[in-house]
Amino acid sequence: MPSVRDFVIGPWRAVLVLAVTQILAWGAIFYTPVLILPLIAAERGWSVTFAMAGFSTGLLAAGLVARFVGSSIDRRGGHWVMMSGSLLGSAGLVGLVLVDRPAAYIAVWVALGVALAASLYDAAFASLGRIFGLHARGPITALTLAGGFASTVSWPTTHVLIAAVGWRGTYLVYAALLACVAAPLHALALPRGRTGPIGPVAAVSAVQPAFAPARSRAFSLVASGFAAYAFIPSGLSAHLLAIFGRGGIDPATVVAIGALFGPSQVAARACELALGRNVHPLWIVRGAVSLLAGGFALLACLGLSAPAAAAFAIIFGGANGLITICRGTVPLALFGASGYGRLTGRIARPSLFMAAAAPLACGFVAERGSDPMVLEVAAAFTVVALACFAAIRRPSL
Repeated sequence: MPSVRDFVIGPWRAVLVLAVTQILAWGAIFYTPVLILPLIAAERGWSVTFAMAGFSTGLLAAGLVARFVGSSIDRRGGHWVMMSGSLLGSAGLVGLVLVDRPAAYIAVWVALGVALAASLYDAAFASLGRIFGLHARGPITALTLAGGFASTVSWPTTHVLIAAVGWRGTYLVYAALLACVAAPLHALALPRGRTGPIGPVAAVSAVQPAFAPARSRAFSLVASGFAAYAFIPSGLSAHLLAIFGRGGIDPATVVAIGALFGPSQVAARACELALGRNVHPLWIVRGAVSLLAGGFALLACLGLSAPAAAAFAIIFGGANGLITICRGTVPLALFGASGYGRLTGRIARPSLFMAAAAPLACGFVAERGSDPMVLEVAAAFTVVALACFAAIRRPSL
């Protein structure tokens, strides 16, 4: 276990710094659209679909630059890249307040997409991989444990700010936090040097680990598995609670069920931190996806009753919490820490593309088909992800 000194002046202060900046970045840019974009659409006479299309455009932009962001962190460090992401995110939020033309609105979201790529988990994982090398698994897990509170903090805070200062004031407050808190923390407090081994020459145990090549069947399966999974939280986050409501569950119960997701994520991550250090991340991601597949089977068998929906929310939250960790730890365990930022960027690109398409695809299926069909599509992507992870073979020593 790291000492208090490590958290204050040692390399583990990276976890504390990134815990704060991740909550700010997720809360300011990623979680606010569901609450604020309908208000922007109503004020400017746009459709909600067009307003949300801006967010999807941002995710597409994030996917396009993810590989470049990861490579830049490998070369220059997270302190520079993530600082730039925070400043660009701040400028983008100010832009949303000022622009009133559709083309300018989309352009601002492109900039915010670049900021997302340089600010969220993939950039943070790449930064931790550069700092800790092969020892980055523990810091990555600890970071996601703190980051799991982002939605818990963001949504109530955003509600309060909208009521107090309106959506414009809310975005200006978040812009100030990114520029005046997140950017300086990245620039001044994030460690710049390497403290851990990056490859098998400096192995972390008596037996040197074997790594699969970064261009291999294993890498393709990892990228495909995480991309298939990315469809599920992105698509269901926009539609799941509405599906529960249309299934006959009363609104108050639906809200209570939705509140189970965040604590389930955090609880699963705490268990991984305490108990999972000796389990290969590949087995953890397989188990988490299998658990989610079981959750979909539960809904199919029991229907959309309140108890079944609550159980699914808990299962979904726990599985998502573990899979988020594995996005950082599976590539590290399979491919090593050399060029880790570039690797995470390559893996993030198809996942972000899938996340951008998922809400629109699920909306189309719900409109042209039915709510059960939306769940069936999400379950199918779960099976695809599980098949990809199950097909990966660890390299021999």
